Amino acid sequence: MEWAVLLLLPLALCALLYLLGRWLLGLDGDLTLLWAEWRGKRPENELPDKVVWVTGASSGIGEELAYQLAKIGALVVLSARRENELERVKQKCLEISNLSSKDILVLPLDLTDRSFHETATKIVLQHFGRGFFNSLRPELGEYPEIIITTICPGPVQSKIIHNVFTEDLSKSLENTGDQSHKMPTDRCVRLTLVSMVNDLKEAWISDHPYLAVCYLWQYAPTWAWWLMNKMGKIRIQNFKCGVDADVSYSQKKKA
Repeated sequence: MEWAVLLLLPLALCALLYLLGRWLLGLDGDLTLLWAEWRGKRPENELPDKVVWVTGASSGIGEELAYQLAKIGALVVLSARRENELERVKQKCLEISNLSSKDILVLPLDLTDRSFHETATKIVLQHFGRGFFNSLRPELGEYPEIIITTICPGPVQSKIIHNVFTEDLSKSLENTGDQSHKMPTDRCVRLTLVSMVNDLKEAWISDHPYLAVCYLWQYAPTWAWWLMNKMGKIRIQNFKCGVDADVSYSQKKKA
């Protein structure tokens, strides 16, 4: 019987590892974040009537964040450089929510213009009387009343890929390719909101294989560096050729 046990034990361990691997591959966030989504606070209960300032609100994750916040009933500040796009986002927020026009402040802002930051903050505080920011610098960690959440998203389905630079700085990407391999933007935003209301210090949000690479960086950084060196060359070549950097790691793209 001992030989049978010795034979079955490795098989059982392999089966357990296989099932665990299949389960892990079905996840799209780190374990703390997914636990918070299952058992933690819900954005619908925590964010109504809160003021949230969304930067980069004219497209991509920021735009979707504005829509989900509006549906929840949060008061929203929309900032980006393109005022016409912010007005478009505001109009849709009003259409999909019970908010009134005064509940959504359009505040054009170029984050690289640091001289305007203080003025912009005063405008928000004057309009709403209070503020709640969706991104803060780590230096504020000395103030316990301010919660800092660092969101680490992987690739998402977003129009932002149209605006990345190629070797010709005046030329944007023309062929973005199939984006279905990336996480849907609405799912990324939902997990972002869960992270915020549960006061998580850091959240990894991504589908596989990108999420697996995050764990590789955490537990096997030397292997991660080796893999990144291989993948990085292909990503850069894809950018230079004017296509999505993640469109394929199996073949080089021609210009």
